This record gives sequence, C-alpha cells and structure tokens, in this order.
Amino acid sequence: MAERITETLVKKLPRPARGNKIVYDSDLKGFGVRVTAADAKAFVLNYRIGGHERRFTIGGYPEWSATAARKHAEDLKRRIDLGQDPLAHRREERASLTVNQLCELYAERHLPKKRESSQRDDMAIIRTIVIPRLGNMKAAAVRYADIDSLHRDISARAPYRANRVVALLSKIFSLAIKWEIVAENPAKGIDKNPEHLRNRYLLPEEFERLMETLETWPNRPAANAVRLLMLTGARRSEVLKATWDQFDLAGGFWTKPAASVKQARVHRVPLSSVAIELLKEMLSSRQSSQFLFPGRDGDQPIGDIKKSWGAICRKADVSGVRIHDLRHTYASHLVSAGHSLPIIGALLGHTQAQTTHRYAHLFDDPLRVATEQVASMLRRSVK
Repeated sequence: MAERITETLVKKLPRPARGNKIVYDSDLKGFGVRVTAADAKAFVLNYRIGGHERRFTIGGYPEWSATAARKHAEDLKRRIDLGQDPLAHRREERASLTVNQLCELYAERHLPKKRESSQRDDMAIIRTIVIPRLGNMKAAAVRYADIDSLHRDISARAPYRANRVVALLSKIFSLAIKWEIVAENPAKGIDKNPEHLRNRYLLPEEFERLMETLETWPNRPAANAVRLLMLTGARRSEVLKATWDQFDLAGGFWTKPAASVKQARVHRVPLSSVAIELLKEMLSSRQSSQFLFPGRDGDQPIGDIKKSWGAICRKADVSGVRIHDLRHTYASHLVSAGHSLPIIGALLGHTQAQTTHRYAHLFDDPLRVATEQVASMLRRSVK
C-alpha cells in the first residue's frame, strides 16, 4: 500500500536484496524514493510527455530531505503541465557544462569531504594544470586522447605529478557520470608512470648528529616538533596541529581525533617515557594557546617547519631526508627492535596491512642474523 513519503519513512526503508526498488508517494503522483541494494537512496519523479515516460532523479538522500524533494517535485509537475520536459532540459544544460564548471561542482560537492591537505593539493592541480589546459572544453567533449596527451606532457618533467593529475581527473569524471553530466570517463585506462616508494631512513650516525643538533637549536618550537616526530612516528600534520587536550601525560597516551588522522578514525597510541618527558618540558613553558605549536597569534597552529628542517639538516650534515622520512626511520627502529608488522602498523595508524608491508624488507637483516645463529649451532653440533 502506498504511503506518504516522509523523512521517517525514507530512513526506515529496507534495501532490496539486489538491484533497486522504488516506493511511490500516496499523494503526489509519480513522486517516489529509489533504494538500491547498496542502500543508496534518491528521490525521483516519473512523468509522461509527448507519449513518452520519463524518470527524473531529483537528488540523493540525505542531501535532499523528503520535504525539499516533495516541493521540487511539485515545481517540476507544474513545468510539465506547461509542456516542458525537465529531463531533456537537464541533459541539455549538463551537456553544455565546461570542464571549468565541472571542477567548480567538484569543489562544491565533493572536495569538502576530503582532508584539508588533500583539498589544497586538488585545487592546486585544478588551478595550475586542469583549467589552463582543459577548462574551456565541454566536459562531455573531453576524450581519452585529451587526457593522455596531458599526462604525457606533464610526465616529461614530473612523472609522479602526472599520475596525480590523471587520478584527480578520473575522480572528477566518475562523479560527473554519477551526476549525469557525462556518459563515460575519459581518464579511465591511462597508463600511469611507474612509481617507486622512497625507502630513506636515517642512518645511526645521522640520527645521532640530528639529535645533538636539536638539543641546542635556538628555535625551540621547531626543534621540539622534530623531536616529537622522531619519538612518535606521527605525520607532520598530526604533530603540528596537535592540541594539549589530546594528551594524557599521566596515563601516557596520545589520542588523535579522526579529523586530524589520514584514515579519518580516532587513533590512540602510547607514548614513550622520553616523549612524555619532552611534552612535560614543553608544558612547563606553555603559552595560553591550546596548540602544542601555536602560530604568532596563538589562535592557529604553526603552518610548517620546512625552512627550520632544512637549516637543521644542514647543521647536522644530513642530506636527502624529508620530514616524512622521520616516520620511516621510526618504523625501521621498531623493526630492529624485533616488533611485528601488525604492531608497527598499529603504532603508525595504518588501517591496511599492505601499507605497513612496505617495511617488510627491513626484516632481512634480523632474519639473516637469526638464521646465522642457527647455522652456527648446527656447525658446532656437526663437529
């Protein structure tokens, strides 16, 4: 039996075992809500014009409320009574969208769901690469050859960046298909440039020189930030944006909120005694700011420490090391101490085993030592 579509009804609608199911409204003819097997819900309007039946997708739930969708359906029906075809109008309108306008939709609808750093990276690519090259083209007119040509041009100077550009365009066009703006993804199937993960770790002597330099470095906030990175293996953004309420120094834990973690989930990690000692030292000279490393006004955290890091490395005679390599070094120390990949992954905040597996090769030396010990025992027994 048909029911009036309300917010309560939409919330409790069960997903079908497969495909999709449409539940129609009892009051407004043709107005309904579609539910897929993946539990995606969207409001639709069925109508007839010129002897042909049409189905217009109003929008997804919960982005559209039941009340807002009903009002829009009523407006559409008035236009249909006047002889207009909303679906044909939408198709014409969307077919005329340029890549520039598509990027604006991406920034409005999808970008806010991503981390701040990812938002900045995406917008930098859009502004400096996508818009200058493809911005004036109709989105529906972009072809594989256009994306492939752009990828090859960028690859000549920045192969990794070229891959990032294609990945972003592929995401934008996959969303454009979902939004019914284009029919296919022209970025699909582009051959990416091979990428090799960096495996740079601080050598023991480099580590010692760096620690000695940090002890007397005049910019104490920058030095302390680097020391905390080395002691926790945390990401730079996690450390620089950390607030004092995240730390339980008595219990010895750091609880990173989901908003600051790459995996978007709360990450609680134990702190070493040395890290706790450092934090207590910093706390004794704490300013009024909530941040461990406040900016000038104290209302925001410090932006970056790249310049300080470069100067520290020069003083310590350490070259070719990025700040992120401190995280790799932390992991290498855990491997050397005999800890397993699951333990290392838990401390680093990895949610997928393959992410931690990049450190598996570091077990080669401890394993070689272990097998030599067995060989020595066998050698003695043979004699």
